[in-house]
Amino acid sequence: MTRNPLVNALAAVGYIAAVASLIFYTSTLGKLPIENSVFMPIMVLSLFVFSAAVMGYLFLYQPILLILGNEKKEGTTLFLKTLLAFGACAAAFVVAGFVITSTF
Repeated sequence: MTRNPLVNALAAVGYIAAVASLIFYTSTLGKLPIENSVFMPIMVLSLFVFSAAVMGYLFLYQPILLILGNEKKEGTTLFLKTLLAFGACAAAFVVAGFVITSTF
């Protein structure tokens, strides 16, 4: 991805928001006709594996390149800063969720 931890974290948040929005809005259209078949677990596991690969790329690609390029401190620092930025974004969503649900 980039060497900017905030950009990496925001890309992860954007991916999660896109997937969650897709699931939310398609589920409100009605039940999927494959709900009681083997295809539902296949879809869920496929989405899980794809999401793990995307998150691995967003969080680990640049740090691993730095570490393999003998910049271990920079690679570790980038990973930890990205993780911290993502944690801050997640905490902001949790707080926003509590604030929004308590006002309605």
